[in-house]
Parts: sequence; structure tokens; C-alpha cells
Amino acid sequence: MLRYFFIALGLFFVLLAAVAGFRGQKSGKPPIEIFPDMDHQPKVKAQVPSDFFADDRGNRLPVAGTVPIGYEAPVSKENPFPDEGKYRMVRYASGTDYMNTGRFGDQWGTGFPLPVTAELLQRGQERYTIYCGVCHGASGGGNGVAGQYGLVAIASFHQDRLREMADGEIYNTIANGKNTMLGYGAKIPVDDRWAIVSYVRALQMAQTATINDVPADERAKLEAPPQP
Repeated sequence: MLRYFFIALGLFFVLLAAVAGFRGQKSGKPPIEIFPDMDHQPKVKAQVPSDFFADDRGNRLPVAGTVPIGYEAPVSKENPFPDEGKYRMVRYASGTDYMNTGRFGDQWGTGFPLPVTAELLQRGQERYTIYCGVCHGASGGGNGVAGQYGLVAIASFHQDRLREMADGEIYNTIANGKNTMLGYGAKIPVDDRWAIVSYVRALQMAQTATINDVPADERAKLEAPPQP
């Protein structure tokens, strides 16, 4: 009896393998699917009707107020929901110059390819808080909340290695990642990457700057005695 059982079991596996081997063959008949996996999912497919909506259309118009990928809306307190069509295209890396790569030829460059203004630093602080602070911490000391949940090897920006690192290499790290850090090139536009670099430099200077680093006209304000 045991012999017949193993013969039947063997024939079953041969049949199973033969049927499974027909997957991918061309036929006008519905396929035999032993392992359908995730072939049939309850999702909307392009140009396919859907009975989920009253008009039977699967493709839907964008929700009012949403911003297309690759654009940003000039949001302000006076205009929190900008009109459709007033979106501004943002730049992701699309060239080989210093602005897009952080390199001059095969060398990392230092300096900023756009004016470093108070507005740029404010933008950098905002983007840093969103993307970087969770790991590197508010002051850049590598003590963000992610470290409290087991993430290790978070760099502090206040070590000599990173203080001396070229601006272009920091830009490249933001865009493409380094070691255990993933790249943010698909999420952070070019201008915002430089804004973050400028804010990282501000964080570093905040830890090491002296009165001699302050411009003369501003230094006088700091050294002036307090007004009664």
C-alpha cells in the first residue's frame, strides 16, 4: 500500500509541475492558475472601467488643491490653497555642472551656486527639520529621535571630518546617500539641497564661531552695552 501511495504522490507532483509550466503560454482561453499570487488585485488600472464609482470611470481627476509631482505651490498665509495652474516647477538634478552634482570635474567643490540669504537659511532650516532632524537632531549632534529606536552610526555634523568636508560632498550625500544613509534625490529638489547645506554650515558655525567671525557692523551691535 505504501508503494502505491508514493506512486500516486509522485504522479500528483508531475501533474502539478506540468500544469504550472503552462503559465505564460499564449492561448485564447482563460489561463489555469494554480498559484495566482497577486495577479488579480482590487486596484484601478489605466483606462479600465470601475464599478466602485457611480460614473464607472476608473481614472479620476486630481483632488482639488493637490500639487503634481515635480511642482510646488506658492503657499502663503494669505493664499493657503493656490489656484490650480499656479504651480511652480521645481528642479531635480538634470545636469553635470556644480549646481547639480557638487563637483568641479572630478573634485568636490566648495561654495554655494546660489545666493546665501536669510530666506535660503530659513528654507534650509525647514527642510532640515523635515528630512534630517529625525536622525541628526535639531542641533546636528547626531542625537535625533531615530537613535532612540535603535538606529546606529548617525553622524554628528560637529566632528572635524564633517566640518572640513566640501560643500559639494555634503550636497552629494543629501542627494545620493552615504553608508547607511539613503539618498533623498527623489524627494528634495536641487535648490532645497543647497539650502540644507547652508543650514548645516550654520549649525556647525553656531558651535565653533567666535566674535571675530561676526561682521564688523554686526559685532558692534553685540558688543554695545544693553540699553536701560
